[in-house]
Amino acid sequence: MKKYLLAAGAAVTAAVAAAALAAPATAAPAQDTTSASASVAAPVSAAPSAAWRTVRSGERVDAGGGYTLWLTRQGKYWTGPDGFEQFRSVVDGNLDLTRPALSHQGEGTFHSGVYGGPELPGRVEVTDAEGRVTRATLLQLPGRPGWGVWYAHTAPSDHDVSVAFYAADGRLLVELPGIYA
Repeated sequence: MKKYLLAAGAAVTAAVAAAALAAPATAAPAQDTTSASASVAAPVSAAPSAAWRTVRSGERVDAGGGYTLWLTRQGKYWTGPDGFEQFRSVVDGNLDLTRPALSHQGEGTFHSGVYGGPELPGRVEVTDAEGRVTRATLLQLPGRPGWGVWYAHTAPSDHDVSVAFYAADGRLLVELPGIYA
């Protein structure tokens, strides 16, 4: 099941495909919860002490489970195990980066999206209906362009997940609540 969601500020906007939502949790700096976080095309240096990892434009990052992500100035690209290339624009006007913004694309147990806004990012967390929290890995381009990409793998669940974006100082900026029906 593929889910596409978007939130800007406190507003939650359903984007493409299934109308499923995602929300909160708690923890510290971003950390990859998968065993694979190396670049596919070129080696990536170890994650810095900051909450996010800086990658070059077009640099392919192995997100584990057959997923690959890469960023350009236009937005987030990714492929899954099926090899189908997908794209999420950051320049088409759908994300208001003058305030905290968050999107969510879910494909089974793989979740990713775009985060952005004027605040320095601290972390993105994915929480399932059972209360399990998974801290996402954060990627962004050099020069702090005001947006970045997050991804995480979660345990299988019959329910939606929620996603929360926190500032570097720990404040909750945006959340996409899950539907636990």
